[in-house]
Amino acid sequence: MRIRSPSMSELHAFATAARLGSFTRAAETLCVTQGAISRAISRLESHFGQPLIHRNAHRLTLTDAGRSYLEAIAVHLAAIETASASMLATDRRHHLILSAVPTLASVWLVPRLPDFHRRHPEIHLDFVPYRRDEDFSGARPDAAILAGEAGQWPGWQADYVIGREMVPVCHPARAETRQWQSPDELLDEPLLYHTTAPANWQNWLRAAGVPSAAPTLARGFDQVSILLEAVKADMGVAVLQRCLVRDALQAGQVIAPFDLPIRLNRGYFLCAPRERRDHPALTAFRDWLLSAAAIDIGSK
Repeated sequence: MRIRSPSMSELHAFATAARLGSFTRAAETLCVTQGAISRAISRLESHFGQPLIHRNAHRLTLTDAGRSYLEAIAVHLAAIETASASMLATDRRHHLILSAVPTLASVWLVPRLPDFHRRHPEIHLDFVPYRRDEDFSGARPDAAILAGEAGQWPGWQADYVIGREMVPVCHPARAETRQWQSPDELLDEPLLYHTTAPANWQNWLRAAGVPSAAPTLARGFDQVSILLEAVKADMGVAVLQRCLVRDALQAGQVIAPFDLPIRLNRGYFLCAPRERRDHPALTAFRDWLLSAAAIDIGSK
């Protein structure tokens, strides 16, 4: 029988580029070059003898034929990926591939991993680069620790880990000079913030008893590690996750002028597609991770 269907690489290139609207983003998702994506789709169009995608400088769009074909194959591609992931999970019962927010990984997770390996020496854990917009469209990772809020990832298994516990921090000399008496006095200071969560200051102040707070933010940083360094350099005051500043607090590098039991909605979640929830290594890692987080949250 003559095989009329194209190769899987061509189908994945077409479906991913169509979904993301970009050869570049499709290449990043599939871990190939942009040229490889373009060539795969050109082969696909030659195979069918008609264009499937309109190419322009801003965003790719589908032709009528491309739209019909994508609708016909999308479900089957997803089924093949799910079946393949299941087979790989069977072959990799003791191998877990993970990605994680870099600051959380370096400051909080990695120092605790020796305990995980002592408890589960049979499990081999590998890390792949973190993607803020992870969608599990590829075979890797098996799971990812992402920053967000509950309900942000419908269709996935998302377990809250840590990071909702927030605390303002500043340089010890600033706290000694100011002698603040109430949280609203922080509004007179340069307020440093994380660019992906600018509402943290307002939410923390409201929870601290300043309901009408309208803070003027001073400087934004796109990484918590850099934001913490700015605090150490006495550039201002920041409100940060307690789990990420615990060591700096204990070392006296920064101080918490108002150490209140305040929890915001945003935190770190262990996310995975539901079809991977029975992966043995992931189950063991999830149980250990949530237990380690509970111990951390319970201590100051």
